[in-house]
Amino acid sequence: MLRSLAIRDVVLIHRLELEFTPGLCALTGETGAGKSILLDSLGLALGNRADSGLLRPGAEQARVTAAFDLANGHPVRDVLAEHDIEIDDDQLVMRRVLSKDGRGRAYVNDQPVSVTLLRRLADHLVEIQGQFEQRGLLNAANHRSLLDAYGGLRERAQQVAARYEDWRQALDTYRTAQAELEQARQDEAYLRHEVDELDQLQPQPGEEQQLADQRNRLMNAEKLVDAFNAAEAELTGGEQGRGAEDSLASARRALERIADQAGDDIQAALEALDRAMSETEDALARLRSLSSEIELDSGRQQEIEERYFALKDLSRKHGCEVDELPDVHARLQERLNAIDSGGAHLQALSDAADQARQAFHEEAQALSEARGEAAGRLDAAINAELPPLKLEKATFKTRLQPLEEDDWGPNGIERVSFEVATNPGAHPGPLNKIASGGELSRFLLALKVVLAQVSPERSLVFDEVDSGIGGAAAAAVGDRLARLSEGRQLLVVTHSPQVAARADHHFRVAKASDGEATVTDVSQLSEDQRREEIARMLSGTHVTDEARAAAAKLMGAA
Repeated sequence: MLRSLAIRDVVLIHRLELEFTPGLCALTGETGAGKSILLDSLGLALGNRADSGLLRPGAEQARVTAAFDLANGHPVRDVLAEHDIEIDDDQLVMRRVLSKDGRGRAYVNDQPVSVTLLRRLADHLVEIQGQFEQRGLLNAANHRSLLDAYGGLRERAQQVAARYEDWRQALDTYRTAQAELEQARQDEAYLRHEVDELDQLQPQPGEEQQLADQRNRLMNAEKLVDAFNAAEAELTGGEQGRGAEDSLASARRALERIADQAGDDIQAALEALDRAMSETEDALARLRSLSSEIELDSGRQQEIEERYFALKDLSRKHGCEVDELPDVHARLQERLNAIDSGGAHLQALSDAADQARQAFHEEAQALSEARGEAAGRLDAAINAELPPLKLEKATFKTRLQPLEEDDWGPNGIERVSFEVATNPGAHPGPLNKIASGGELSRFLLALKVVLAQVSPERSLVFDEVDSGIGGAAAAAVGDRLARLSEGRQLLVVTHSPQVAARADHHFRVAKASDGEATVTDVSQLSEDQRREEIARMLSGTHVTDEARAAAAKLMGAA
């Protein structure tokens, strides 16, 4: 809800501060008094395009500050949180400053922001209908959600959106698999060559190190054999016939002969000789085994080297380590298998996408039928409001335009738009293209009255909604504005005494001159002042007693 509006140096306004409350608030005054300046000022704070012509002559800068009360859960709070803007005392303050050089600045709660953010916040706070910029109902993008809200179809619309997402995901999965299969088929010859090459080699995990060890032994086979033989000769004695084993055996026999005389202390020495003899036998066995395992066959060495370097070349080709070649082999084989079985897999994905499309279309079609029924009720309700508003020749129509499949989306399979025809037989068209002036405002009033319970709870501003009408039609407008203001805030710029008489709060806009400068001022009226102002609206410049009596009657009837 708009709480206050402070204006500094805008056109004819020098300094002005207004406080607003819920209910129907009427702004009246003579033509040219400056009522439009108030709306221009409010629009400036809401992010409308700045014009240096708004600056009061002689002033350095214009400034407009609009303060709003925010209820808990208001959607503006989420927008503010996105931009790390804090809220104090549940109040939002939007401020716009315009310098005479045409440059401007925008603030929200004293934090500098973009004008784009001001407009985004304004869309949740104020809806202005009339000659000033229109928001909300004139934007066709809002018509579908309003129809769904009116028809109680929001939950079904959400289900349609979910089915649409399922369909798009299934379709994306199918198309991705299709592209991958097509690419794989283009690479099939290459893949088969690579797999055949790996099939022939059959690389094994850890094989590189094994081959490197074997290759190293073969390359040094003669040196190794000579070393093993020399070590064996030293242990066995070689041609001299007396080696380590014989020496250890002789030493043990010598000690055994004196064991009885040496006592128990000799036993440790005998055990040590036994261990030495056992270790020597084991060493000889190992040397003979190693010697027997070494091959001096140059053909075997060549075979190992060929395999070793073949694996090295293949690893470089595939950009991996030799030990990773088995995994590469498996992956390439999987791609080939996918090509062989890809047709069946692709068909399964295609079938899944078709089923998801069918599920979406069935729910979307049911939603379309429900929207058609809701549109019929909405049209009847709004058309019933038009005759009292002096729009008896006009017709309102909710248009449901089927979309081509390429244009289907999460909102369904049709486009929703509100259209009017102002004369019998005329072709319906968009509200802002067919209706004009007061007609447009009264159309929007009819829509607002019917959609009051489902429209977002924003402050509403009507600019001369009663233009070109009077008498019973003006009274009908006043009655509808009063009904619409229940539980919300309406600001109405009006020339109609019937509308002003229904207001909960009444402001008078007046222009005064001191001979040097002309200034617009706004004052809130008391009950007596209201009666006098409504009498002026009824009779003109000269207020008569009859006009005052008529004003009192209008106010009493309200």
